[in-house]
Amino acid sequence: MNQEKALVWFRRDLRDHDHAALSAALSNARQVYCAFVFDTDILDALPSRQDRRVHFIHASLVELDAALRARGGGLIVRHGRAADEIPTLATELGVGAVFANRDYEPAAKERDAAVAAALQQQGIRFHAGKDQAISDRTEVLTQAGKPFTVFTPYKNAWLKRLTPADYAEWQCAGQLAPSQLTGVPTLERIGFGATDLENIGIRPGMSGARALWNDFRAGRIVRYGALRDFPAIKGVSYLSVHLRFGTLSIRELVRTAVAEEASAWLNELIWRDFYFMILDHFPHVVGHAFKREYDAIRWADWPAGLAAWQAGRTGYPLVDAAMRQLNHCGWMHNRLRMVVASFLSKDLGLDWRLGERYFADQLNDFDLSANNGGWQWASSSGCDAQPYFRIFNPVTQSEKFDPEGKFIRRYVPELASVPDKYIHAPWAMGRIEQEAIGMVIGRDYPTPIVDHKKARDETLARYAVVKKTC
Repeated sequence: MNQEKALVWFRRDLRDHDHAALSAALSNARQVYCAFVFDTDILDALPSRQDRRVHFIHASLVELDAALRARGGGLIVRHGRAADEIPTLATELGVGAVFANRDYEPAAKERDAAVAAALQQQGIRFHAGKDQAISDRTEVLTQAGKPFTVFTPYKNAWLKRLTPADYAEWQCAGQLAPSQLTGVPTLERIGFGATDLENIGIRPGMSGARALWNDFRAGRIVRYGALRDFPAIKGVSYLSVHLRFGTLSIRELVRTAVAEEASAWLNELIWRDFYFMILDHFPHVVGHAFKREYDAIRWADWPAGLAAWQAGRTGYPLVDAAMRQLNHCGWMHNRLRMVVASFLSKDLGLDWRLGERYFADQLNDFDLSANNGGWQWASSSGCDAQPYFRIFNPVTQSEKFDPEGKFIRRYVPELASVPDKYIHAPWAMGRIEQEAIGMVIGRDYPTPIVDHKKARDETLARYAVVKKTC
C-alpha cells in the first residue's frame, strides 16, 4: 500500500478546520482523500424517514464538500454499512492509512474495531485520535488511577491538568486529492426526505455554527451563569446540535471560555467530557443503571401516563410547555430537560429508559452520552452525589424559572388568559374564575394527572428498595 496516500473518515466532525484527523492525515501523507458514509446500520434504525438530524447532516455535508473542493479535494460519499464501505474504499484508493476521530459509544467502538481489523488484513493502518473531547480515556483519573464517578471531583481534576496545548487549534493546511467525486447524493437517494429545519430556525453546517457562536460570544457567554436557567430568555448558546455533529470545534469554545473567564459556560463543556468518559469506561449504562442496584426498582406500568407526558398533557404547565417545545422543534432548554425527566421518573413513577428513548427519537442534538447521563442523573441512578430523595417540584420550578409564565404561554396557548398568580398551578383557580377567563380545567386544559405530594411519597417508597440493598 502507498504510505503517501491517506483517507480521512468524517463522522461526527463535519468541518474542515481545527480537525484532528484531517490535520494528522495532512501531516503524514502527500495525498489525502476525504470520505463520509451514510451508515445504514444507523439510518435503518431511525423511526422516521423524515429525520431532522439526517437533513442536518446532509446539508452540512454539502457545505463541507464545497469547502474541501475549494482546497482541491472534496467528499467521497458512500451509502451502506460503514464497516464494509470504509475498508473497500481504502483498498480502492490504495491508501496506506485511514484517519478518524474517536467515538465513545459502544456500537461505534465495535464498528471501529471491525474496520481496523479489516484494514489490517489489507496492510492498511487505522488511526483514531482525540477530537470531540478535551480530555478522554485515562487522561483524567482519580489518585487511585480509576475513572471518576462524581462530577465535581472530575471537574477539579480536569481543570487542574488543563493547559493551552489541550485546546490549541489543529492546523489543517495541505493539498487534498480529488477522486470519484460525484457530490453529495440527495436525501431522496438515501431514502429520506427534507424536513422543517429552516422553519424552526436551524441553519446547518459550519456557517450555521459560526453564526450562532458569534452571536453567543458577543454578549451572552459572560452572562451565561445568570441567564441559563430561564427558558423564556435568550440565555444559552443553542449550539448543541452543532457540537453533536462537529460543525465547530470544542477547542475553540474552550479557548474562548478560558480567555473570557466564562466559568459557568466552561463548566457545561466539562460536563460533556464527563459524560463521554462515563460512557467510555462504563458502557453498561446503555440499557442499565450506572448504579446497578437501581435496576431493582419496580417502575409503574402506566401507558396513559407516558402518552400524556409525551404529548405535553400532564396538567402541569411547565412540564407540558417543555414537552411541546420538544415535539415542535426537536430541542428543549436544559433546565427543562431536568424538570421533565424528574417528573417522568419521580412523579409518574415511570422507567427513566422510556424517557431516554423518547428523547433519543425527538432531539435534534441527541447524543447518547449526554442523554443517558442526564436521564440517569434525574432518576438518581447515575453519577450524582445527591441522594435519591431529590425530587423536583414542577410548580416551584415553574415559579422560579418562568416567574411570569412567558415560556408557558408560548407553548401552552390555552393558558394565555390565566393570570400570573395561577399560571404555574391553574387548577388552584375557582370554577367561577375559570369560567370568567374561558379556560376550564378538565375541559380546556387537563386536570393534573398526579398529585405531586402523593407522588413524592410513592417515589420514596419505590426507591426504598434500593436503600435496603445498599
